[in-house]
Amino acid sequence: MDELLFASAAALARAIRRKQISSEEATAACLTRIDQVNPRLNAVVQVTADAALRDAREADARLARGEGKGALDGVPVTIKDSFEMAGVISTSGTMGRARFVPERDSTAVARLRAAGAVILGKTNVPDMLLAFETDNLIYGRTNNPYDVGRTPGGSSGGEAAIIAAGGSPLGLASDSGGSIRWPAHCCGIAGIKPTSGRCARTGHFSPPGGILDSMWQIGPMARYVEDLKLMLPILAGPDGRDVHIHPVPLGDPDVVALPGLRLAFHTNNGVMAAAPEIVGTVRAAATALAEAGVQVEEDRPAATRQTYDLAMAWFGFDGGTSLRALLAMIGSTEIHPLLARYLETIGGRSPSASDFAALAGRLDIFRRSMLGFLDHYDAMLCPAGAYTAMPHGTTFDQLRAFSYTMAFNLTGWPAAVVRCGTLRCGTSKEGLPIGVQVVARPWREDIALALAQHLETALGGYARPGN
Repeated sequence: MDELLFASAAALARAIRRKQISSEEATAACLTRIDQVNPRLNAVVQVTADAALRDAREADARLARGEGKGALDGVPVTIKDSFEMAGVISTSGTMGRARFVPERDSTAVARLRAAGAVILGKTNVPDMLLAFETDNLIYGRTNNPYDVGRTPGGSSGGEAAIIAAGGSPLGLASDSGGSIRWPAHCCGIAGIKPTSGRCARTGHFSPPGGILDSMWQIGPMARYVEDLKLMLPILAGPDGRDVHIHPVPLGDPDVVALPGLRLAFHTNNGVMAAAPEIVGTVRAAATALAEAGVQVEEDRPAATRQTYDLAMAWFGFDGGTSLRALLAMIGSTEIHPLLARYLETIGGRSPSASDFAALAGRLDIFRRSMLGFLDHYDAMLCPAGAYTAMPHGTTFDQLRAFSYTMAFNLTGWPAAVVRCGTLRCGTSKEGLPIGVQVVARPWREDIALALAQHLETALGGYARPGN
């Protein structure tokens, strides 16, 4: 059983194609594991067991006929509850959508189905996705599989928790300030936020479009970097509906040569210094890359010190007026305390048109300055957050800790996270995972993933939680 549960999605796909195992066996094993761990974690909020087993049997029948469907044929996956799935309650964690059942799949879900994926269910999120921990009034709190007293992160916390616990090999997630990368760090798995404009967000809630669109991106989460490489090409590309997506070809991480790449690393972004154990892990990762022939320097863009203030100003561009209007429109008259805290944080006076124009100008100056830094480097290495997984209910007390991920939502650059270390502590017998963040030039996900793959190999990557 464990061999199935903790295999990579790529290994499962190969075994299913070669008929060494069946999709039904793999799917049933994941559903059994979800039953075992979900009472402790509360990570999966809608389990679609009957549909998943039916789809798995159909995948097996296709493969028996020699009619394979795609790269994920027969492979079980989970879906963050911000993506609409036809016939399945899709809440985005907010009370106004507690009973909302979409009539069609989001673009990303449809693409996974077209590639043959078998969907196990939907995973938990914070109210409207707007927190760095996962709790809402519909489904409640999700716990970290390494220490249930700590958060798995947010907003893709349910996804990260169930993948780390062996209930799913692969998941679909989204990221507007670190929502893929911070949970990947907290739960010791891998994830990538692609370049803004890479993957269509049609059918995701909040929907694509508007002032904040450039901050959002969707991407994969998995225990192993090879599975990010497997899933990203399935998600990428225009869908004819999300107007912000560009048809830029994806590079192949497997042909990226590490020797000669230029990389800058930092452990203090000028907003908040990372904790000592994270500093040590980032430095160990930099050493591992240097030993592989990467030209490594300790350096950072001067503009990163502006990250927190600029990101919070941009999210609060109208003092929260548009978010309150959206909540009223969908009937979310009661909101979770974390969302109330978010509104309090970004609230205040509504800026004038000239204030907004000045803010947009500041963002462009920030982006130009950051991009200029890449004249000298191909990639960057830095923390995924200033701390390891935090106790429940404490993330809004330390928002500056998340500025390490916010920076690359502001720029729109691709950024991956992979586990490279462990914090030994009294609250978790296995220790808490430590991820590092690998950032590349726009549209160079191949470089970010190639570097992350090497770090996973050199420093150990994913390690199974005890229960």
